[in-house]
Amino acid sequence: MIIRKLQERDIPACADILCSVYNNELWMCRWTKETAENYLKDFFEHSKFVGYVAEEDSEIIGGLFAHEKIWWNDSEVFIEEMFVTLKRQRGGIGTALLKEVEKYIQEKHLAGMTLSTNKYAPAPKFYEKNGFVSCEHVMFMAKEL
Repeated sequence: MIIRKLQERDIPACADILCSVYNNELWMCRWTKETAENYLKDFFEHSKFVGYVAEEDSEIIGGLFAHEKIWWNDSEVFIEEMFVTLKRQRGGIGTALLKEVEKYIQEKHLAGMTLSTNKYAPAPKFYEKNGFVSCEHVMFMAKEL
């Protein structure tokens, strides 16, 4: 397995993985291939995009979409999406993707990384295992219209 910088040509394969990972009873999403591709392309086109894919035998098996975020005291990387094919989860691929972002952060002398995730899914335990902590002072809020 190799981890490499994500390229625009990788977006369709990443969209397929996103759909397969999130269109289920656990996440209750209904991504279409087209919507997933457009969603990921929006991140890719961000001026401070940071992205990596995990690849094995020329097949993409995981992806991470993030961007540098300017903050008043020190910039950070915000992870927008990360996913690994279902059959390859729990094999260290997500951790390898995060380690690549850590290298990027260290090279650029950034503060760290942040993200949001569903607290009822297995994801929080994965992120905690990788050194993330819950920030009690931060609240995710939404308003549906």
